[in-house]
Amino acid sequence: MNQNNQFHLKPESVWDYPRPPLVEPTDLHLLIYFDGIKLAETRRAFRVLETSHPPVYYFPPEDVLTEYLIPSTRRSFCEWKGQAAYYSIKTPGKIASNAAWYYPNPTPPYSSIARHIAFYPQWMDQCFVEGELVKPQPGNFYGGWITSNLIGPFKGEAGSELW
Repeated sequence: MNQNNQFHLKPESVWDYPRPPLVEPTDLHLLIYFDGIKLAETRRAFRVLETSHPPVYYFPPEDVLTEYLIPSTRRSFCEWKGQAAYYSIKTPGKIASNAAWYYPNPTPPYSSIARHIAFYPQWMDQCFVEGELVKPQPGNFYGGWITSNLIGPFKGEAGSELW
């Protein structure tokens, strides 16, 4: 990906994001590579914005190569969105356990992300927003995508456990 073609996003402080989280559609160009395969690409995602967290992007399943997604037995619960289910990702050369998640039946304020898939950037080879290589949100629990326009500090960094 050519970094010179980056679209420059406007600065955003994650401390200006709301709680409870906000879901908004985005037409930003999002791209994920895993094991050298273009696993997902869209301009039809949703992003979830929550105080202290970088955005989490939810891809429509039609824009993901779902043949590489293996349902997992892992489940988690979000106080806002409800119960999440997970996928492991398996290609001929690589596997990442519980590397993506979705909400089969989210609570009504979040119904727009039902069955849309979010990916932990730390388990992918590369994730891009408008051509910019994403940095993963710190900590193994969080799945936010950090781009250069975001202003932290971010939940997940050392010392943020009690935020």
